[in-house]
Amino acid sequence: MLTVTQLARRCGVSRTALLYYESIGLMRPPQRSGGNYRMYGEADLRRLLQIRAYRDAGLKIEDIRAIFKTNPDRPGMGASGVLKRRLLELDAEIGMLRAHQQAILKLLEHKALGKAKMITKEKWVAIMKGCGFTGEQMDRWHAEFERSAPAEHQEFLEFLHIPAAEITTIRENSRKGA
Repeated sequence: MLTVTQLARRCGVSRTALLYYESIGLMRPPQRSGGNYRMYGEADLRRLLQIRAYRDAGLKIEDIRAIFKTNPDRPGMGASGVLKRRLLELDAEIGMLRAHQQAILKLLEHKALGKAKMITKEKWVAIMKGCGFTGEQMDRWHAEFERSAPAEHQEFLEFLHIPAAEITTIRENSRKGA
């Protein structure tokens, strides 16, 4: 039998993550010792390793929950559809990253890049459209920029000489995922 800390260390997750998985029902409630300590067995170890493998593959908690609901005793059995869908999502993300690469390359080649006065919102949008970005993809680009680097996103929008009120609107929409 393993304690919370022992099981967490053995599976390479934090104690907090293990307790969270238990609280949301991904891990079954463990046995309790005479002193009321949680005690985990081999089945719990296998389940946590499976959860860890799915998380390492980028699956969301909801997806893992769906896999376990499909076949709680053999969680790998219902995973095929979820994993195939995740693979398609990754393909789309990779495609978007490649488009970002192309946009950056085009910007680096753009003669006016070094002259802050020359880059405007209109030129930026034209460059992005020239790289094949749709309006929806540009919105997702802003949302990801806002999520991963909010201060730099603000600085970039100012660099494009966008009015403050419009910057506020863009950032609010980006935070909403619009």
